Amino acid sequence: MKADESAEVGGEAAKTGSRYRIEALAKGLDVLRLFDETVTTLKLREICDRTGIPMPTAFRVVATLEEGGYLERLPDGSIRPGVSVLLLGSAALRGSSLVQLSEQPLRHLAEESGETVNLGVLVGDQVLYLARLRNSDLVTANIQVGSTLPAAYTSMGKLLLAYLSEAELKSTLATHDFGADAGPNAARSLKELRERLASIREQGYSLQDQEVAAGLRSVSVPVFGRDAAKPAAAINIAVASSRHDVASLRGPLLTRLRTTADEISRLLRAT
Repeated sequence: MKADESAEVGGEAAKTGSRYRIEALAKGLDVLRLFDETVTTLKLREICDRTGIPMPTAFRVVATLEEGGYLERLPDGSIRPGVSVLLLGSAALRGSSLVQLSEQPLRHLAEESGETVNLGVLVGDQVLYLARLRNSDLVTANIQVGSTLPAAYTSMGKLLLAYLSEAELKSTLATHDFGADAGPNAARSLKELRERLASIREQGYSLQDQEVAAGLRSVSVPVFGRDAAKPAAAINIAVASSRHDVASLRGPLLTRLRTTADEISRLLRAT
């Protein structure tokens, strides 16, 4: 490596803390991470404002991603994710051993219970839905594979948060707004959520009673892989509140759910 190249690499490492980091690639990933369930299009200026990337650099990053099909530019100049992002996401799900091993047990659970079943993991302060078999009666028709919901309000999210240390919990929820996008029974503060998480840790399952949205309840249990200390994921059964009360979630539905979680856990440990 030439001296000037070595100095450049050393400078990048000093700035980022990693000698292998490619700064241009990192900027591209920062741009892609801006898009989610609620942010589907952005203007170039908004991308600059949200990432801190200078306008000339952001223009080149977006142009490169657009050329590869990862971003699309609309007639009004807005930018949205392209088809290539969908292909990557689909490939990731198809290649996930967790999703593959869970598919059949979850299908059996959905057939036996007649209700919606989900598989999710914790990503920051959100639950990412990796699998979903939906009963058409459920009110949350807009949730699908790849959707995210605030972990503090969902049964799967609360269950996974319950296994975090206090430091991890505070860091994960540092920017969470307890007053936004919540159902009528959602926790309104970190203190209130901590109390609910303590109960979840003690009982080994999590209930959600109209915390995501009015009319929706769910019960969730953990799925463990080889690490028996922290769940690899969570699964739940989601129901309409008009069809099931909280007591019924603690009865046969919870029993079926635990049986399914045990089966998936055994499959994960065997891989």
